[in-house]
Amino acid sequence: MIAIVKYNAGNITSVKNAVERLGYSCIVTDDETILKKAEKVIFPGVGEASSAMRYLKEKGLDKVIKNLTQPVLGICLGQQLLCQFSEEGNTKCLGIFEATVKKFEPKSKVPHMGWNTISNTKSELFNGISTDEDFYFVHSYYAEISNETTAICDYIVPFSASMQKDNFYATQFHPEKSSQVGEELLLNFLKL
Repeated sequence: MIAIVKYNAGNITSVKNAVERLGYSCIVTDDETILKKAEKVIFPGVGEASSAMRYLKEKGLDKVIKNLTQPVLGICLGQQLLCQFSEEGNTKCLGIFEATVKKFEPKSKVPHMGWNTISNTKSELFNGISTDEDFYFVHSYYAEISNETTAICDYIVPFSASMQKDNFYATQFHPEKSSQVGEELLLNFLKL
């Protein structure tokens, strides 16, 4: 069973629909026991970092997520919350990845919204996916490039389009909104 973390963030329904389209059953939950027993956990989100972290702490989900041992996939805000710190609301995050999340300088249109190419892919999430594929992004904050970066996107500055450390995987882009290539990536995660 696939568990999708229920917390104070949007976009959870589209992730659930994408997982079910791929033939997997899933549950949206903030139940600690279910999250610990799930085969895979998806930590998606669209929202604001400080209020999301506050909700996670109130429910004790911050400790639960950090201690999960099965494959976990953070998406968008989910990736950012897996980092050390976010400039959004000066927020101390979960600290899985060593990167800091920064706000884009408004040298171009912010938020970064739409399709963009990624490069330097190096993760099993990208198995069978060509290196010149476009993915769908919507964000005003980005994770810096770090040792855990597994793909790069260049918009205003190069940033971490995906990351991985141990059993924690993450994407800044939205695979559930990235058409066929996004479904391939989600399927790669679900098959881990």
